[in-house]
Amino acid sequence: MTSKTKDLVWTKVLDANELPDGRVKPVTCHHRTLCMTDHDGRYGALDNKCPHQGGPLGEGSIENGLLRCPWHGWDYDPITGKAPGYDDGVETFEVDVRDDGVFVGTPKENDHVRTVGDLMMETLANWGVRHVFGMVGHSNLGVADALRIQEEQGNISYYGVRHEGAASFACSAYGKLTGRPAACLSIAGPGATNLLTGLWDANVDRSPVIALTGQVETQVLGPGAFQEVDLQAAFGKVAQWQQPALPGSRHAELVNLACKSAILNRGVSQIIFPDEVPKMPALEGARPGGPEGRITPLEIAPPQESVDQAVELLARSERPVIIVGHGSRFQMEGVIELAELLSCPVITTFKGKGLIADSHPLAAGVLGRSGTPVASWVMNESDCLLVFGASFSNHTGITPKKPIIQVDFDPMILGKFHAVDVPVWGEIGITCGIFRDRLKGKISAVDQRDDLEKRWAIWRAEKESRLGDDRGRGVNSASIFASLTRLVPADAIIAVDVGNNTYSFGRYFECERQAVLMSGYLGSIGFSFPAAMGAWAATQEEDPRFKGRKVVSVSGDGGFGQYLAELTTAVKYGMDITHILLNNNELGKISKEQKAGDWEVWQTSVHNLDFAEYATLCGALGLSVRKSDELDGAISEALAHNGPSLVEIHSDVELI
Repeated sequence: MTSKTKDLVWTKVLDANELPDGRVKPVTCHHRTLCMTDHDGRYGALDNKCPHQGGPLGEGSIENGLLRCPWHGWDYDPITGKAPGYDDGVETFEVDVRDDGVFVGTPKENDHVRTVGDLMMETLANWGVRHVFGMVGHSNLGVADALRIQEEQGNISYYGVRHEGAASFACSAYGKLTGRPAACLSIAGPGATNLLTGLWDANVDRSPVIALTGQVETQVLGPGAFQEVDLQAAFGKVAQWQQPALPGSRHAELVNLACKSAILNRGVSQIIFPDEVPKMPALEGARPGGPEGRITPLEIAPPQESVDQAVELLARSERPVIIVGHGSRFQMEGVIELAELLSCPVITTFKGKGLIADSHPLAAGVLGRSGTPVASWVMNESDCLLVFGASFSNHTGITPKKPIIQVDFDPMILGKFHAVDVPVWGEIGITCGIFRDRLKGKISAVDQRDDLEKRWAIWRAEKESRLGDDRGRGVNSASIFASLTRLVPADAIIAVDVGNNTYSFGRYFECERQAVLMSGYLGSIGFSFPAAMGAWAATQEEDPRFKGRKVVSVSGDGGFGQYLAELTTAVKYGMDITHILLNNNELGKISKEQKAGDWEVWQTSVHNLDFAEYATLCGALGLSVRKSDELDGAISEALAHNGPSLVEIHSDVELI
């Protein structure tokens, strides 16, 4: 044995007689793939990669005594690796046939060389990005390896999904819940375009997300290479910030800007990675970036003139009403203190459901198409509307016929759809504090608590009367959401889909301290289960606002069918998610819209599998409910299960 041979690392790659004569097979030695050959009683070990186009020689064949590349037909000697008649060839390695198998000697691997991808993912982790959802593929392997290193160091958690759309929805929901960005990873071309729906959801609902998209190599950009898509054009409207990472870029600074823009602009930032760039060695001494000195506090006070006008209007109002949207989610303590000072009701938009407990004496429920009669009555009886963090979309139903004070951190949102009496540009918590201080001793408002109590009594009696509805075609929605109101933990995080199930949730479910996530302005079907995965990731952190909270997902059969396979993702990572599935074998909301428009009901039926059995096959807990008296038992069992669970409730499409 030579001194060179002694320096090799010997690895068993084949059992004795495993590889028949005349056959080839790819094997892995540590981080290197080799092509093993058996020809005329001799074993060969060649580099698996053809030097011309990179074809996998281990997938080729031996023809007429020569190993043929499966991609372009180039021939090599199966033992020496030489190309007959040419000077080129394939690197070979020493082989030792022993009693217990075939061993190959390979050089000791060099230490890992820090790459551009490493530098950029280190910067991402420094900015507090803790979770990445995505799919690893051929044009993002450099980024993926850098993420692997960050995960091994405990800085980032990675979740491999079954469809990139689930990754972007998970990130959108995580941003809505926490106010911080998560990242989604895709390859070039179709992988990147699959992200778009979830990223649009983040864009329109002002959720911070980082999109890490692979791209073809820079040398082939332009002519139309395999899977080449103009990603800057494709993401141009959805990303509020985007840049390609080019060989000469300031790579850490790109990540700094991406994260800063996502956080401050509350939207999507995209970094495009041509395949070769993240694999490049980082410059010696290159330091990762971070948020220090890059982020300003956002607690800005409103202009004095706006405060004066708002206080004057509120001081003379006798029946003011506060309306809160999703933009108020981190400032509700100050909003409720102001409401208690004014003794006025607090209505939420549907996106804001749960921001005040329905048991609070000043809570008036949800306004709009998914709302309650309590909220609409309160708004109609008001003489002034004080609106925090809501956008006045047509689904919300905020009347423009009342005097309106609108408060928002984004000046473009103020008076977006129509003029308001007093637009106030300021951070909601700071503004509430200023209003409270200025209004003390100047309030004309009557105490509206008794009115609210009476209206709630009327609505709750109506809900109670609907519990007995039974046409023999499934469980009614009033019963389903009454059971969920009783059983879902008071601090749970609930992701809801779109459709009739969502309208029923808005009407019937009464919140305590639950956080509710939904696809607001995009209204995308399929949102809830991927969103629950994003929410579950937040519960794994040390942040006391989210740590250990139960995650519940609610959808119809149409919505769950969109990302059905992600149940296997939840099983793989042990995600403690309870999914409540209302199965009526129909896209019921669309049927209702067809009827309302005097159309024929057409193509809204769906052919379903047994969802409970499917959940069981995936490794989750699957339960089925066909009668209302089975609800509490099944839902309780699912909520108590440690891991993914699904309750399939056969529901009546008409009793919503």
